[in-house]
Amino acid sequence: MIPSQGRAKPRQDSRKPLRKSPRMSRFWSQIVHRLTPYTPGEQPKIANLIKLNTNECPYPPSPRVLAAIQAATGADLRLYPDPDSTALRQAIADYYDVGRDHVFVGNGSDEILAFAFQALLNHNGPLVYPDITYSFYPVYCQLNGITAETVALNDDFSLDLDAIPDHAGAVIFPNPNAPTGQTVSLAAISRLCRRLPDQVIVVDEAYVDFGTETAVPLVQDHPNLLVVQTFSKSRALAGLRVGLAIGQPELLAGLERIKNSFNSYPVDRLASAGAIAAIKDRQGFAEDCQRIIDSRQWLTAQLTTLGFDVVPSQANFVFVRHPQHDAGELAVALRERAIIVRHFRLPRIDQHLRITIGTREECSALINALQDMLG
Repeated sequence: MIPSQGRAKPRQDSRKPLRKSPRMSRFWSQIVHRLTPYTPGEQPKIANLIKLNTNECPYPPSPRVLAAIQAATGADLRLYPDPDSTALRQAIADYYDVGRDHVFVGNGSDEILAFAFQALLNHNGPLVYPDITYSFYPVYCQLNGITAETVALNDDFSLDLDAIPDHAGAVIFPNPNAPTGQTVSLAAISRLCRRLPDQVIVVDEAYVDFGTETAVPLVQDHPNLLVVQTFSKSRALAGLRVGLAIGQPELLAGLERIKNSFNSYPVDRLASAGAIAAIKDRQGFAEDCQRIIDSRQWLTAQLTTLGFDVVPSQANFVFVRHPQHDAGELAVALRERAIIVRHFRLPRIDQHLRITIGTREECSALINALQDMLG
């Protein structure tokens, strides 16, 4: 049983920390000394692990994806891929009913975001994003020398886009937000684009397919809007690294200039083939998303019964706290039962856990473990 209240005790780590040797760090540029790198979710090697910490899809890719990758594995791998990813961009354009010139692709949405920070988000005014959000944003700001300003989420973790200041040089936010799972409406996004017509607005839609509306339809009326998505979550292709952005051609031209100054062949042949097959399998995609939504609703009800406060989520995770138990201690106790969840030791959310929606069997195992721990 987990003791009530109290703080989590630091765990003993048998690994020796990497010492920053002066002989090693003397070769670093000054920006490397100043950086605080992004910390990805742990990928541990634990037997019979239930992994609910990195928001990966609990279901395998579409069989069409595996068949397409196998078909693309041949002698042509000796050749460079299409630098314009024409076939993939066309498949995405067909899916969203936009022109192919409105589509940009890259190695995961993180690469596209990195391009956006360099090409579109570095202006005289500060880049504005929520104070609780995707922790890669401040890293990209550090890396590119961008001045940042945060807007505080409300007490219920909702984001008020009307609170974004007029002096913003650019704006970026996830919808749904991470790690909270809260969303903003298309009306609010459109209102922000109209209020700041000369500033780029980036909507990071990594989790959009689990219950909210995409902002892609707004792109036609707002030349300052860029919508970024990934194939890693809802399409179960985290291992392929494919991302997309949709915006008006003038906006995408900035991303193209950065891409062609860095990597002219961003999406390889196998990743492109797999992504095309994934986006064409609409039925399988819809079924997997619905299964995750159903499991999220079931898990939310079960956690609530156990006394957890659950933030309303439209993502493939839930953000929870227990008013009588320390989040760090809960995370450690779950790990001892081979269940991994994400705990952020950050202001305002250090008593919350982010729990990925797994299969129904994995969610049941989590609830059984929590029932045992909480008594």
